[in-house]
Amino acid sequence: MDKLLIVDDDLQVRVALYEVLKHEGYDVVSVEGGEEAIMRLSRDRFSAVITDVKMPGMNGLDVLRSVNRISPGTPVLMVTAFGTVESAIEAMKEGAKDYILKPFSAEIIASTLKRVLSSRGDKGQMEIVHSSRKIRELLDIARDIAPTPATVLITGESGTGKELFARFIHGVSDRSAGPFVAVNCASIPDGLLESELFGHEKGAFTGAISRKSGKFEMAHGGTMLLDEVGEMGLQLQAKLLRVLQEREIDRVGGKGPVPVNIRVIATTNRDLRKEVAEGRFREDLFYRLNVFPIVIPPLRERRDDIAPLAKYFLKIFCERDGKHISGISEEAMELLQAHDWKGNVRELENVMERGTLIGRGEELRPDDLFYGGDIRISRESVNELRHGGTLKDMERKLIFKALKDTGGNKTKAAKVLGVSIRTLRNKLKEYSDEESIAL
Repeated sequence: MDKLLIVDDDLQVRVALYEVLKHEGYDVVSVEGGEEAIMRLSRDRFSAVITDVKMPGMNGLDVLRSVNRISPGTPVLMVTAFGTVESAIEAMKEGAKDYILKPFSAEIIASTLKRVLSSRGDKGQMEIVHSSRKIRELLDIARDIAPTPATVLITGESGTGKELFARFIHGVSDRSAGPFVAVNCASIPDGLLESELFGHEKGAFTGAISRKSGKFEMAHGGTMLLDEVGEMGLQLQAKLLRVLQEREIDRVGGKGPVPVNIRVIATTNRDLRKEVAEGRFREDLFYRLNVFPIVIPPLRERRDDIAPLAKYFLKIFCERDGKHISGISEEAMELLQAHDWKGNVRELENVMERGTLIGRGEELRPDDLFYGGDIRISRESVNELRHGGTLKDMERKLIFKALKDTGGNKTKAAKVLGVSIRTLRNKLKEYSDEESIAL
């Protein structure tokens, strides 16, 4: 289990962070000042430190420097109000992994921390677990383009690992010592995204009580990741085009351009050529982004990666949760290999996390992995898979057998299958065009 250290002189903030992160499954220690934080760091190990910037005595920058000295490699997140964003930027330059603005939501805290922890301990040479030739070739390409300033466009379905590739490129580039700043363009409304990206001057709009530097400025000397860039509105696309052309940004309400030295990587799960044809994405911006394209194939097209990824996730979750599961049974692995993984690596990760949590034996079994929201898999069905049946075929047969055994009672059948009545109805609707169901 990851252990976190929270440092904040505001009791309400400490309590809020403690409750959110405890709910997420972390072991949390909270202290009210930098001095106490240093004492805890000197006698205990933490997976990450979350510290306020502005505190009496030792401030957040002092805590960051102490962490770098006492526990190098431990990631530090800064929590700050708008008035101290400049200090947060200074902290990013000194090695802080990210910063979170007050007031914050539970979702922002959880997602930021998960991303930071997933990249800890590496300087971009993060482990991209693979066995397939396709991924090996893409990694070779990534190493070749990393030293260049070329803008990279990474495309692929959701969950394929686009951000992981972006971080890899940053890490093997000559910018690896600089910041890596990621912005999810789909999660921030356009009205807020402009200020988030480009910053604003004091008084630029109602509520702009101080100057705020944007993410482009924070990425100065490093890499800027525009995640899901296809979700960006046309007006912002024009401003982004100027950044790529001129390497300078204009703050909202600013009086002049601000130069930035950045490398831009963009990711999207959309077909940007189609978006251009339909008028939702600027053609000139597409060509500026698509200097060097990388297309990551879905997991179903690189099944050689399923086994090493599953074993990797099992190891990670066993270490996190203190479990002692030595491996994955042959039957379970066959099911993993047969599944289509519409959610790609992210779906596989979730399945392995769930299996690790509920697994009780020395090996993970089919029922450990495909449980709850999915149709349960029987040992007989595994034997059918060995003789050429697909997971979908087995799923269909299990549903029809349960309906037959319960006399067509969908509620009872759902209970037998271990799924909700809604899941069962959705499955029946999915199969309705393939078979007629006599109830």
